[in-house]
Amino acid sequence: MAQRVNYMQQSPEFFKKMMEFSNAEKNSAIEEKLRDLVHIRASQINGCAFCLDMHVKEAKIHGERELRLYHTSIWRESELFSPRERAALEWTETLTKLPEHGVSDDIYLRVREQFSEKEISDLTFSILAINAWNRLNVGFRGVPGSADAAFGLTKAGLN
Repeated sequence: MAQRVNYMQQSPEFFKKMMEFSNAEKNSAIEEKLRDLVHIRASQINGCAFCLDMHVKEAKIHGERELRLYHTSIWRESELFSPRERAALEWTETLTKLPEHGVSDDIYLRVREQFSEKEISDLTFSILAINAWNRLNVGFRGVPGSADAAFGLTKAGLN
């Protein structure tokens, strides 16, 4: 397996801006537990082991129930998610996969029923952020768990 570039070292100015962008989510109109679900679902879709590992641990630290974490990939069939969470997960999947002919009005209206304009905007920026991180960590093969100590994720007890 080829050794990959350390994007944090090679592009520290971009990495710093990405961290600032992600840290801004803490002031989002979207609640922390919902952001965790969004980050997990996008990371599952994108096959990002580093981000999936990180966000499952964050969700656990934030008090998320384990069964809901297991059900994130099957949210449509699971009864563990509220209508608001379902709308956020559908929006996440849609914007992560980007349909060939754009986002349908049906999907948008389902999301709009659950979220204010500000919340939809903040949710969309959250999805944008996790997709960017996924692309960095898939492209450069971020190692799951390698940043646990730096991000305080050892508290999750999932090592």
